[in-house]
Amino acid sequence: MVDKKRIVVKIGSSSLTSRNGEISLRKLARLVDEIALIKEEGHEVVLVSSGAVAAGYRKLGFIERPTELAEKQAAASIGQCQLMEAYSERFHSHGYTASQILITRSDFSDQKRYMNARNTIQVLLERGVVPIVNENDTITIKQLKFGDNDTLSAKVAGLVEADELFILSDIDGLYDDNPNTNPDAKLLEVVNEITPEIEAAAGDSGSDVGTGGMSSKIEAVKISLAAGIETFIGDANKSNILYDAVNHQARGTYFKANDELDGLDVRQHWIAFNSGAKGEVIIDDGARIAITQEQSHLLPQGVREVNGGFDCGDVVVIRHMNGEEVGRGVINYSADQLRKIRRLKLTEIPDDIKVTDSEAIKQEEFVCLTNVMAN
Repeated sequence: MVDKKRIVVKIGSSSLTSRNGEISLRKLARLVDEIALIKEEGHEVVLVSSGAVAAGYRKLGFIERPTELAEKQAAASIGQCQLMEAYSERFHSHGYTASQILITRSDFSDQKRYMNARNTIQVLLERGVVPIVNENDTITIKQLKFGDNDTLSAKVAGLVEADELFILSDIDGLYDDNPNTNPDAKLLEVVNEITPEIEAAAGDSGSDVGTGGMSSKIEAVKISLAAGIETFIGDANKSNILYDAVNHQARGTYFKANDELDGLDVRQHWIAFNSGAKGEVIIDDGARIAITQEQSHLLPQGVREVNGGFDCGDVVVIRHMNGEEVGRGVINYSADQLRKIRRLKLTEIPDDIKVTDSEAIKQEEFVCLTNVMAN
């Protein structure tokens, strides 16, 4: 009996397009066939697919991938249609329905839209549909972009509370050195912790089609591991890569979640990685010890500085006086209120400022990034 898993699969642009930039129906069909195979074993799959710009720019008459924003967005509007048509037809041949979900960073930073996206995907998975997620490149401005679909896939994995994340591209894993320049570089088959040495070993991919190199994949791995989601990086061109990855037999790099740390739940993951902090509060030594070691709340008296403008209910960055980011949390006061009361005793807080909960940030509304990024 196979344990049912919820798996997010990210497929890079270079894994879906031919040398001339068009969609490779052969590549796409093989990957869809593999997704169908693991679905037949009872697993749920959410697909995060790149390739819209790469698939569409030649239809606009460009010889090379455009660099201007409007041109890339126009290419994405064409390519996205082609991608979904190709995916839908191939999944239909296996008896599965595919759906399209276009999303932006602002959809993740707004908690209501975040939860709506989660609920929508949940219904689709319960009905056996394959949700296909991509960034809405047609309308997204630079400031609101995820940057690459590696990051998007990790955020989606946290959103749907996936068991595993598979990041597939033209790279067969993480090496201890650049394999393009060092023939003795060794593939790291299992990584238990993202150390500075691991980050230093991450290099860019050799592809000129995609946007995410190995460094972006390591950043994505950090996000997924924080939610307790094991992650695999492998080469999409290898036969049976998905089936083998599910069974932990594929060539590539497996990143193991730290069993000693509790993975973030959906709300905590939103606070830590998606909320878009509105400002920051600077705290002293005692406050840092209280919220990170003693599991206590952050009181206004532990705040030394208030930076930026924020309202009650916003997420803020909590930073120590030495500049270190301690974590993020939902604040119970506006920035102006906190500036007025941070030096006052609780009994001295004016009635017009008092809130139901006197704490600046409650422990259950705080995420310690020092701990979650220790994976």
